[in-house]
Amino acid sequence: ESTPFEINSIEGSNPNLKRDWNGHMNNFAQANRLVQGIDELNDPTLSASEAKQIRSEGLIFRALIYFDMVRIWGRVPLITTVGKDITADNIKDVYSAYFPSQTEEIEVYKQIEKDLLEAEQYAPNNNNADKTLLTKSVARALLAKVYAEKPLRNYDKVIEYADKVTADGFSMVTNFNDLWGTIMQKPTEAPGETNFAVDAKARNTSEAILEIQYPVGSGNWCTWMFGRSLDNWNYWFDWAKWITPSRDIIKAFQNAGDTKRLNESVVWYSCGWNIYYPSTNYAFMYKTRSKFNSIIKIRYADILLLKAEALLQKDNLSGATSIINSVRNRAGLAPLAASITSDKNALMNAYLNERRLELAFEGQRWFDLVRLDKVEEVMNAVFTTDAGRPAQRYPYDKFSYKLPIPQDIIDQNPNLEQNPGY
Repeated sequence: ESTPFEINSIEGSNPNLKRDWNGHMNNFAQANRLVQGIDELNDPTLSASEAKQIRSEGLIFRALIYFDMVRIWGRVPLITTVGKDITADNIKDVYSAYFPSQTEEIEVYKQIEKDLLEAEQYAPNNNNADKTLLTKSVARALLAKVYAEKPLRNYDKVIEYADKVTADGFSMVTNFNDLWGTIMQKPTEAPGETNFAVDAKARNTSEAILEIQYPVGSGNWCTWMFGRSLDNWNYWFDWAKWITPSRDIIKAFQNAGDTKRLNESVVWYSCGWNIYYPSTNYAFMYKTRSKFNSIIKIRYADILLLKAEALLQKDNLSGATSIINSVRNRAGLAPLAASITSDKNALMNAYLNERRLELAFEGQRWFDLVRLDKVEEVMNAVFTTDAGRPAQRYPYDKFSYKLPIPQDIIDQNPNLEQNPGY
């Protein structure tokens, strides 16, 4: 079910597409209930500012969901109200809420922008002790990302909102391991056994803008999907995992001499399968390594690098270089050579590589390639350089930038059209 994504043979019948589509649709439906519900509540115990804050948190959540959807599928249904119960008298009025048509990408982006600009005014301020909150800083970080995308591209706005995030007090942590590390200890009942994780090393760091946390007593199941859980060495480690690091990304780390980030991003174990690597030395994604690790949905290094992209596109090569070098410095790498920083094309390639290494396995790479028109150049070449990868089925082209609408969903809703190329 996941291999077609890897070899560019995805079709609308893929069940993962339907799962993800329905998950996004359910999430923005919940956001709409909150946004509309707080307007209709008229609770006298809520002050006007409290009501606006709650509404703003709903708007940020809705923007998060729609930003993912529009980048994945392009034209998607844009629904900002809660559908009423269907009756014989109102079926014509509510039909569009239950069987919506698609909205052009630009209109979806404009709604995301509108939601975030309102939320920026009334959402709570950043709380350094709790990065799970949907704050003004989250809205500003999202605006920086939204304004970098083609439909609303405005690099001046990217810089403006990246600077606002900086002014809110965010900074990169000194030690990259603080973002992903765990607290380890030896079993008291068997001191000779392997150390195991008892908690995340850190939460609510200066770099986390929005994170999903899993304190002791809960549990992040994603680690079981991606690798070995350091809190329970063999738990659910009897089936092949997703997001297997490619030889190409490992080689990119090694070519850069990037040992620090490689060691926090990739780990090798023995396992019971040999799909991409020998079972005795198999590579796994390492950024979610225990049930205690947070999922960092938005972090400052991403926003800072987007500012570098904006400066670079505005021909401020020295400003872009300064930011890229600051990220490299944290990774223990030397500044970029003058031959690179004085050439816009060379610096753009270095920038893309820096984002690839810094944000590896965090769900940014594909959108970077789409945003900067690099999909065909990069993806059609990787299959010949990356041993162990399944063969490419179809070449990447302009239709590959968006995924197909799930066929089951189209069958249920006659007002939806399949994306071109599928």
